[in-house]
Amino acid sequence: MSQAAAMHFPPARTLGRELPLLRVVVPPPELPQPVDIPRSETEKLVLTDDLQAEISHQSQRLESAEPSEILRWAAERFGQKFTMATAFGPEGMILIHMLAEVAPQTPIFNLDTGYQFKETLELREEVKRRYGIEVEFKRADTSVEEYERQNGGPVYRTNPDQCCLHRKVQVLEKAVVGMHSWASAIRRDQSPDRANAPIVGWDKKFSLVKVSPLANWTKQKVWAFITKNNVPYNPLHDQGYTSIGCWPCTRAVGIGEDERAGRWSGFAKTECGLHTS
Repeated sequence: MSQAAAMHFPPARTLGRELPLLRVVVPPPELPQPVDIPRSETEKLVLTDDLQAEISHQSQRLESAEPSEILRWAAERFGQKFTMATAFGPEGMILIHMLAEVAPQTPIFNLDTGYQFKETLELREEVKRRYGIEVEFKRADTSVEEYERQNGGPVYRTNPDQCCLHRKVQVLEKAVVGMHSWASAIRRDQSPDRANAPIVGWDKKFSLVKVSPLANWTKQKVWAFITKNNVPYNPLHDQGYTSIGCWPCTRAVGIGEDERAGRWSGFAKTECGLHTS
């Protein structure tokens, strides 16, 4: 018997004949079940009072923890429902470096817009070689050629918000279906939209628990870690590209400029939409 216990009684005798052996199956004791994270009918996570309380408690508890400890907690708490999206920025490379040690089974994906720098794509191959992790590409339903043909040319030139929505935000929405939590490599000092990012928070845009292990790190701390641990990074950073996205919407920054000034230059836009409410 697989998971049940059985008690055997000795054969009884009546009128000189043996009665068949009686087998009494005793159900196994009920074990406490883990608390199920509530989901709606569409399989999206539902934020309950209990889940919000847990998020707040863990965020406060982990505020002073090492990023590797935060990642370990997330991987243990959410298991196969924990994932990470990366654009292979320096912060993302640090998280990949740490995940390779504490939770290498974590699925990691990249939103391949079709406009990424070749150096970014080459870094994906370096991740595979160095860590044995194959970052999965997640793409829009249409190729760049089809998308531009449908919209009369490159959308990023006239409406970068729409381009980011179609090539990144909507792609991530599909990529995290069935997931409960995702890791983000954002830092609070990168932009006003990220200034209040918690270590663990509720991402209402994607209905996920968002884990940001590097939220309270500085740019200096990021590069010190990369140098000390020989973490691979995009060579474009050595050419003045402090923040790297799609090649049409990214330029090198000048002395004294904000590190995200090179993104969507000429537009009143500093975020792709993944990290805004």
